Amino acid sequence: MAEWISGESVGNDRHLDAFAVVRHELIHDAANVALREQGMDPIYTAGAAARVAVIGQAPGRRAQASGVPWDDASGVTLMQWLGVTEGQFRDPDKFALLPMDFYYPGPGRGGSGDAPPRRGFAARWHPPLFALMPNIRLTLLIGRYAQQAYLPIARAETLTDTVRRYEQFLPERFPLVHPSPLNFRWHARNPWFAAEVVEDLRRHIETALR
Repeated sequence: MAEWISGESVGNDRHLDAFAVVRHELIHDAANVALREQGMDPIYTAGAAARVAVIGQAPGRRAQASGVPWDDASGVTLMQWLGVTEGQFRDPDKFALLPMDFYYPGPGRGGSGDAPPRRGFAARWHPPLFALMPNIRLTLLIGRYAQQAYLPIARAETLTDTVRRYEQFLPERFPLVHPSPLNFRWHARNPWFAAEVVEDLRRHIETALR
């Protein structure tokens, strides 16, 4: 018997949107059943015409509650770095927002920040989504978890060195530090990021979206 999602049958319906099929399978994966039972939904966006993929860590508490990716101060800063409006950023025909885990992972040990994304989650669910997005021109890798997954050989020993050497990963990938306000000390120590990298990032975003 076919199951139902958003009013559409999942099963033998050839006309069901492929993204809805992936989402249905993700939600009902055994690893996510407990989260579904808690009323949690996966937080991400993806569209067949997307040009830029943004791969972050995992949704924060606020994003999980609102159902909106990057729904916090980090998202505001990221949009400023990219030089785009919120409308552009949230347009699935322009941006795919795919964290390393689509669910809030809970607080970190000792209440310091959030726990890391679950291992193996991105490896399981990113490929079927990327397969539906053939127009991706640029992938932003935000933070060390995304960079460890997508730059396992070429990345430098530290996140700072990887971001500093961003040009060697272009034109397909662009590593970035996380835009969290908690990283203010990193930015104070690395003024080259705002002075040089952000400007180049905006040029590459403009080209990818053109």
